[in-house]
Amino acid sequence: MENAALNTRVSADRPSRRVFLFLQGPSSPIFRKIADRLESYGHTCLRINLNVGDEIIWRRKGASNYRGRAEDWPDYLARFIGLHQVTDMILLGEERPYHQAATAVARRTGVAIAIVEMGYLRPDWLTLERDGMSSNSHFPADAAHIVEAAKTLPEPDWRKHYSQTFLADASYDLLYNLPNVFLWFLFPHYRRHAIFHPLAEYAGWIRRLFTGKRRSAEAEETVRILLSERVPFFVYPLQLETDFQLRAHSPFHSQKDAIDEVMHSFAADAARETRLVFKVHPLDNDLIAWRKFIDDKAAELGLTGRVFYLDGGNLDVLAEASAGMVTVNSTAGLHALKQGRPVRVLGTAVFDIAGLTDQQPLEDFWQRPTAPDAEVSSAMFRLLAASIQVRGNLYSRTGTDAGARAIAERLHENTVNQPGAFIDPPPRRKPQKRQRPASRSA
Repeated sequence: MENAALNTRVSADRPSRRVFLFLQGPSSPIFRKIADRLESYGHTCLRINLNVGDEIIWRRKGASNYRGRAEDWPDYLARFIGLHQVTDMILLGEERPYHQAATAVARRTGVAIAIVEMGYLRPDWLTLERDGMSSNSHFPADAAHIVEAAKTLPEPDWRKHYSQTFLADASYDLLYNLPNVFLWFLFPHYRRHAIFHPLAEYAGWIRRLFTGKRRSAEAEETVRILLSERVPFFVYPLQLETDFQLRAHSPFHSQKDAIDEVMHSFAADAARETRLVFKVHPLDNDLIAWRKFIDDKAAELGLTGRVFYLDGGNLDVLAEASAGMVTVNSTAGLHALKQGRPVRVLGTAVFDIAGLTDQQPLEDFWQRPTAPDAEVSSAMFRLLAASIQVRGNLYSRTGTDAGARAIAERLHENTVNQPGAFIDPPPRRKPQKRQRPASRSA
């Protein structure tokens, strides 16, 4: 096993008074609250706004506006870091094009990088990692290391502490995106990282709101039938097409490619009595006709009657009764593992670890799914919670207060990825995108 002391060491040469540079964060007040906390510890907090929404969400001192072109962004940032003696950079994810360039500059200039994201352990947890997430994560990938690092860590408190509403989430999203649409000329060279235009996404969500009750009723009835028939079934949770977990940390160009691969494998290798259940993401924008795509593929492969589509319902209830879960790299896989269910990961995920997830080829998984080792699973959740997760959320007052307090404390004390959860170099690799077979490229 790797030297634990070496891998848990935190840089000791960080100055006691540091300069934190905030880049794009969530459409939430949490970055502003983190900055308030860090400044109460005596640090300096700066911000670079890339669009009008960034300005509106930040609403505090220390901000500069970048209105230049994307190709000039790295040079601007390098000069900014030198001028202001930046020591630390904080951002939401690292795969947005602006953030990819920023993290490259930070590594060249010796600036520490902290990544904030939605929590792996949902619903009221947040992620805070050094240097990167998923393919870029420094979290250990060796089961023996994880068990050793977690041996003295307590079981997390799994009770839900903070709640947030869809209305709060949607309100902040509107506050961020609508000014970017209508006041784009204030930052004329800004380029969105999203796939869909915000107005198209809002139209899709409004449509879903009007059909929500019917979809939920249909999903609950389908689940009732599945459970009453007592036949084995596997679950595939759909991810958002815009999710960088899918776009950057998987071998697939689109979720359609992943669905296609899974359904071809299921048709060829799964036992005839088994079923496959696809569940749409609760925040899907309804701009891609997933049901039609899946139904058409099922008909093409002779799977009609064996493949089900759910747009609603409780995923935890479904997963717990399943024979296992197949996922690209959704955090739903972690919930299934916590329930002791077999999980097969198709992309790169921080939890895809031998002894935890099923490492067999997909054709064998359908026949003999392997449940997680209980000791490894328990250790994994304890280490995740202690080292790269904090309690809180992005859209409620109490949740953002708690999350900001915990994140600022870890940044101030240099305890991100501690104890025992920083392996250098990162133990995972970003997967290469697969070439689409000509017959499946539609």
